[in-house]
Amino acid sequence: MSEHGKKTTKLLLVPKKTKSAKAGLTFPVGRVYRLLKRGNYTDRIGLGAAIYLTAVLEYLSAEILELAGDAARENKKARIVPRHIQLAVRNDDELNKVFSCVTIAQGGVLPNVLPELLPKKTISLKPPHKYVQSQEF
Repeated sequence: MSEHGKKTTKLLLVPKKTKSAKAGLTFPVGRVYRLLKRGNYTDRIGLGAAIYLTAVLEYLSAEILELAGDAARENKKARIVPRHIQLAVRNDDELNKVFSCVTIAQGGVLPNVLPELLPKKTISLKPPHKYVQSQEF
């Protein structure tokens, strides 16, 4: 018999798309999902929770890195060090609230000089004279 009427099905190997690629994220959704399941936080964990948490982590990381990169550029440095992260977090109101109880190692403190400690401006005793023509009698 001929194989004229048979349909041949070829298995096309389509590369698997990761959960991160499906969600459009860079951070690993599968790893966060695995850690949530193994963490004994609750009996059931949905995949949506892992995607949401991964998106939040990615957003916070991108925000901190952007502000720290700006702080590094202000200091004419090409590399972000913990000092730049500290300056970025403490100068942003919302991130400062999130990181209020966090100590960043090797971060230092914000430069802050009280106005009372600054030298006072000297007040001249002579009033500034205006351009006055001389009086001639």
